[in-house]
Amino acid sequence: MTQNLALSSDHLRLPPHAPGLRIGLFGGSFNPAHDGHRMASLTALRRLQLDRVWWLVTPGNPLKDNAALPPLAERVAFGREIADHARIHVTGIEARLRTRYTADTLRALKLRCPGVHFVWLMGSDNLASFHRWNEWRAIARMMPIAIIDRPGSTHSSVASPAANWLSRWRISESQGAALADAKPPAWIFLHGRRSGLSSTQLREQAESD
Repeated sequence: MTQNLALSSDHLRLPPHAPGLRIGLFGGSFNPAHDGHRMASLTALRRLQLDRVWWLVTPGNPLKDNAALPPLAERVAFGREIADHARIHVTGIEARLRTRYTADTLRALKLRCPGVHFVWLMGSDNLASFHRWNEWRAIARMMPIAIIDRPGSTHSSVASPAANWLSRWRISESQGAALADAKPPAWIFLHGRRSGLSSTQLREQAESD
């Protein structure tokens, strides 16, 4: 399956889209994808009334050591098995766009998908370190952001430098359906069912078996 994906470049395709659609963008290495990613995506679909969620599987996180990262096609293929949902699309489009940083990827997608209402999705653990991302303020000004609660980072994330800077633009959870149409900066923190799964934990378990 992985070989076929690599040969056809299916894993590099831009998912279907159209003007007016509300699409959540969920980026990461997905090494490996797991049910926590799926749960977060389903939460965003429901609470933000999105039409789709795209998992943007990165060729490699510039803030991490990528030496042992499995091939992109393999991670996309496994992500599709885990997602297993008609409204969750898993793609390695970032490799085709040749973008290294999230801000550049989002600019490229906005250019290629005019009229689509994008929302950037990330776990609360990422909000805690968001201020270390390249052009993080530009990301916040580019599209609305939805933060999805993760165990162990609820309090540290909302006390982070990025959350402090963003605080004036936070909207109520009860207004989630309006987020995709909000003028950025705009963000929301979604509480609810949480998964304790993490890719790091799953890799460590696999290595110890």
